[in-house]
Amino acid sequence: MIAEDRPHPFELTSDQRAIGDLAREFAQDRIAPHIERWDKAHTFPRELYTELNAIGFMGMLVPETYGGLQSDYLSYALAIEEIAKVDAGTAVTLSVHSMICAAIARLGDAEQRALWLSRLATGDCIAGFALTEPDAGSDAAALRGRARRDGDAYVLDGRKQWCTNGSFAGVVMAMFRTGGPGSKGISAFLIDPATPGVVVEKVTEKLGIHTSNTVDLAFSGARVPSNARLGDEGAGLSSALGTLTSGRIGVAAQAVGILAACLDAAVKFAKERSAFGRPIGAFEGISFKIARMATDLDAARLLVYRAAALADAGKPFAVEASKAKLFASTAARVHASEALQIHGGYGYTTEFPVERYYRDAKITEIYEGTSEVQQLIIARSLLGRLDGP
Repeated sequence: MIAEDRPHPFELTSDQRAIGDLAREFAQDRIAPHIERWDKAHTFPRELYTELNAIGFMGMLVPETYGGLQSDYLSYALAIEEIAKVDAGTAVTLSVHSMICAAIARLGDAEQRALWLSRLATGDCIAGFALTEPDAGSDAAALRGRARRDGDAYVLDGRKQWCTNGSFAGVVMAMFRTGGPGSKGISAFLIDPATPGVVVEKVTEKLGIHTSNTVDLAFSGARVPSNARLGDEGAGLSSALGTLTSGRIGVAAQAVGILAACLDAAVKFAKERSAFGRPIGAFEGISFKIARMATDLDAARLLVYRAAALADAGKPFAVEASKAKLFASTAARVHASEALQIHGGYGYTTEFPVERYYRDAKITEIYEGTSEVQQLIIARSLLGRLDGP
């Protein structure tokens, strides 16, 4: 028998609810009135992050010592979900920024933490991430960008693709090869994009998340001090993968936010739109789609909460984060399509926001590790490596 006074296992704390409420209010007040225009113009709303900085959200995963909120991962996931429900592009900008903050807090030495964390939490400074190269995507160990040691400095050469926040970042976490081939020859660096020899080569136009900034960065003889290296030399790929693991909680929460927006839009339209003398929600062909959407939303949200709770408890969470991202991103893409279908011809126009949700959902199956990579991680946790070391 379960005691009647036992707390509900999924009940949020008052602090967690407060952060979710603040994120919801901010998204409705500061993003919702502008998102249609921003999306059409592919606008990166730089001033928005000054405002997010003012309410502490840019330092959610930064220790209080450096001016951060030092929020738990569940609070962070709640904030990302509420923002993504209004704009997925803003959510991923905040997610990547927070992911780099967490990496510096975890891997940085005292000097690096002092140099960067206060700026990122309170100094209106945005963090970016640069891992992918033209010939190194999911196979990150194949990257070719090189960091050559030269006295008390490194000289960087190479090209990075699809760098989130690259045009506006005050610091970029980037991976370069410092040794021989393979994963153990890669090191991580914290780079000021204003360094001579670092150039934004092009801004990438995308299917969705138009308010997110994505660029190619070219490094040509860019000289950085040796203390720009984050962690041990040769440990860069493990640093990147560890960063991506925590980042998957953010992307999964982003997908949950998109899915929640799809459900709200589908329910509203199904009640208001009539056909054959009845609201279309009265037809099983529509109502069953909405029922499945609501069920998958709850399942995705609970998977995200579990991964976040494990991270907060200091327990292994890599597999759970992969499950959350795999399920939530797939559900967001599937149900964005269903929400558009429920809207019929209206859904295919820009008169309703579901076409934007449809465009935004797909990327959640690709970045921070594709769905295929997530399935590989999950399968290996059950089967081990059957294809050798």
